Amino acid sequence: MADVKLTHVKKIYSNQVEVLKDINLDIKQGEFIVFVGPSGCGKSTLLRMISGLEEITSGTLEIDGQVVNDIPPALRGIAMVFQSYALYPHMSVYDNMAFSLQIAKVSKEEVDLQVRKAADLLQLTDYLDRLPKALSGGQRQRVAIGRAIVRRPKVFLFDEPLSNLDAALRVATRMEIANLKESMPDSTMIYVTHDQVEAMTLADRIVLLSGGNIEQVGAPLDLYEHPANVFVAKFIGSPAMNVVPCKIEKAGEQTSVSLSSSTIVNTPIVTDAGEQSKQAFFGIRPEDLVVVDSEEQGFLSGKVSFVESLGEATLLYVQVPSCDEMVIAKQAGTLAIKRGDSVHLSTLPEKMHLFDNNELSYRR
Repeated sequence: MADVKLTHVKKIYSNQVEVLKDINLDIKQGEFIVFVGPSGCGKSTLLRMISGLEEITSGTLEIDGQVVNDIPPALRGIAMVFQSYALYPHMSVYDNMAFSLQIAKVSKEEVDLQVRKAADLLQLTDYLDRLPKALSGGQRQRVAIGRAIVRRPKVFLFDEPLSNLDAALRVATRMEIANLKESMPDSTMIYVTHDQVEAMTLADRIVLLSGGNIEQVGAPLDLYEHPANVFVAKFIGSPAMNVVPCKIEKAGEQTSVSLSSSTIVNTPIVTDAGEQSKQAFFGIRPEDLVVVDSEEQGFLSGKVSFVESLGEATLLYVQVPSCDEMVIAKQAGTLAIKRGDSVHLSTLPEKMHLFDNNELSYRR
C-alpha cells in the first residue's frame, strides 16, 4: 500500500481547454479520499490521470515515492473499479476475478486462494459459478471490486461505482464499501462521486473540486462546519446553505453585519484598515433556522412560497424581500404552515457564517 502525491499537476487538452489547474495534493497510506464536485469539475479526469488512462500535461505524480508520469497503467500498482462494472459476460464470477492473476501467470493454488478470500470478504462465495447476467447490479459491482482486491494493488481507484444502482442498492453497496475499507485499513482508496452523501459517509477526507481547482480539502465535518468559501458552503449539505448578500459596516470600534434593515450580528470582525463599508455574504444552514413567533425574535421575515413535507422534517421555502434567492428553513416533524403564510426565522449566534470577499472570515 502507498502514499499518492500530486505536485503542480495540470491537464490541458489539445484544444487548449485547461481541465485541471495546478493540483497539489498529498494522500497518505490507508486514507479513504473522495473526489467530489459538480459535473465537469475535473474529478474523473484527475482519477484517470492517477490511473494512467490520461496523460499529465505538466507536474508530477508519485505513488509510493516513485514518479509514475511515464509508467504504463499496468505497472503503477493500482486497480480501478468502473461504474459500468466492465465484467466479461461469458466468464463466471470466479473466472472474472481470477483473470488478471492468470494473465500474470500466478500459480493455480495462489489464484484460488486469493479469489476465495476476496469472495468471502464480499459475500460472493455462493455466486462463484454464476455468469454476470445472473447477478443483480449490486452483486456485479461487488465482483468488480473483488477483481480489484485479488490483485493486491498499492492503490484502489473507484470511478463513481454506485451511479448505476437504484437508491436501495446504493445504500447497501455503500455500506459494503465502508466495511471493505474497515477490513483493509492499510489500503489507500481514492473514490470519485458527484453524490455528497457518499462523500460525507465514506471519506476520511474530501477533496472538493470546481472548475479544475481544489476548493477545499478536509474531513467531511470540517467542510460542513467550516466551509472555506461560498462555493463549498453551498455544495456541501442538503439542502444547501442559505447564502445571501449583506454589508459589513464599521463605525469606530463597532463592526456590524447588516441584511437590509435588520442587524444580524454585532461583534468585532477583522476588516481592511480604514474601510467603512463593504459587501459580504451571510450564511446559515437550513437546519439551523427556527421559526419564531414575532419579527422581534427573528432576523429574517418573509412569505412561504412552497412547503415540502418529508415526514421526519418539513422544508419551508421563504421569499425574503431583501434576498434574491429563497431562504430554506428545515424544521423537524410536520408543521401547520402553508403556502402564503408569513414566517419569522431566527438562529443561534454560533451557527452564523460570514464570507468576506467569498472566503469564510468569521463564525462565532
